[in-house]
Amino acid sequence: MKGFYSIIGLIYVVTTSFYLSPGAVVKNEKIKTTKVERVIETKSGNNAETASSSEVLYKSIAFDPEHELNYEVFSKALTGFENLRKAGLLTEDSHLLTICDFSMSSNTKRLWVIDLNEKKVLFNSLVAHGKNTGEEFATNFSNRESSLQSSLGFYITDATYQGDNGYSLRLLGMDKGFNDAAYRRAIVMHGANYVSDEFAAMHKRIGRSWGCPAVPKELTQPIINTIKGRNLLFIYYPDQNYLSSSEWLNA
Repeated sequence: MKGFYSIIGLIYVVTTSFYLSPGAVVKNEKIKTTKVERVIETKSGNNAETASSSEVLYKSIAFDPEHELNYEVFSKALTGFENLRKAGLLTEDSHLLTICDFSMSSNTKRLWVIDLNEKKVLFNSLVAHGKNTGEEFATNFSNRESSLQSSLGFYITDATYQGDNGYSLRLLGMDKGFNDAAYRRAIVMHGANYVSDEFAAMHKRIGRSWGCPAVPKELTQPIINTIKGRNLLFIYYPDQNYLSSSEWLNA
């Protein structure tokens, strides 16, 4: 009989050695869940940090409340700026960013020159689009010669010269297929009398160029002398083909 109970005891020990109490299972599940939650929190934190860096910079810039640059446009311009600098096409100490928002009326101050180091708007001005790009609002863009249309994308400012339109700034188009013919087309920044509030009051829009981002005569030298010599200019319009194709926005 004694032997019988010994056998029963041995069977009990063997069968229960693989059993985990409900508390132990719950505890292990909690540890796994906590680890997963920490990973998710870490990833979310990194994404939030990346997303907020441009927001923090944007919010630190003292835009005129009546002429504030759209954040989404600024964010895209900054993305291109950083990618062009990483590619070595801008110097490491580059800190000037010029943005033309051609989604806005040409009668508004839709050009900004921003000092990213000082977090300051240096210029906020009218700027013309091409004759065949649209009337008051820009709608059509081209990279073709003789199209008389503006070209979208990122440009690097080059040297200055005296031309038919006076003091001018050469622009080098960086977006293949969208503005890389700019130098050949003589798409430059220059001044024009038709870029003024007075002209807009008379004609319901400012004048138009042959594709150049023309600025007011009185601001020609100050703006050009500030941004010349390998700084970045971005001409924006919400064209989905461009936004999805630009290597500098999608690098």
